[in-house]
Amino acid sequence: MTLTRTRPIFPLTAAVVLLSATLVILAVRAQRPADPWTTAQTVQPAELQKELASGKSVPTVLFVGFQRLYDAGHIKGAQYHGTGANPEGLTEIKKWAEPIPRSTNLVIYCGCCPMDHCPNLRPAFVALRQMGFTRLRVLILPSSFAIDWAEKGLPYDRGQ
Repeated sequence: MTLTRTRPIFPLTAAVVLLSATLVILAVRAQRPADPWTTAQTVQPAELQKELASGKSVPTVLFVGFQRLYDAGHIKGAQYHGTGANPEGLTEIKKWAEPIPRSTNLVIYCGCCPMDHCPNLRPAFVALRQMGFTRLRVLILPSSFAIDWAEKGLPYDRGQ
């Protein structure tokens, strides 16, 4: 009986699995909308809370998510003037923003869902940036308003 030497298939299988995983990751990233803001145009929850509590150069906070979520609870002092996900909401946001000085310290947020899937933030940010707001930032809520703000004990107004 002669033994024939066969090549191990493990390296080939590992390479195919690695290539497949890489392609899946790239496909998921390609489906995720690109963020129109830079890191410098963002603010973390604790940092925003400090700014709000300081009384100095307090930012104007605009909720750009869905009305029912604003009504359920929102950052103290946050305003609601439309939803960023639809043309009517963007028109309302722009109408509200029109008389505001472009140098206003303005923070927008949503928190309806994981931030990378949010339908509201990107259109609202782009619309306000196109209007010329120079101190526009996005509040980073990776999971949701409930998890990343309320459950962390940061103050908020309960809805109606």
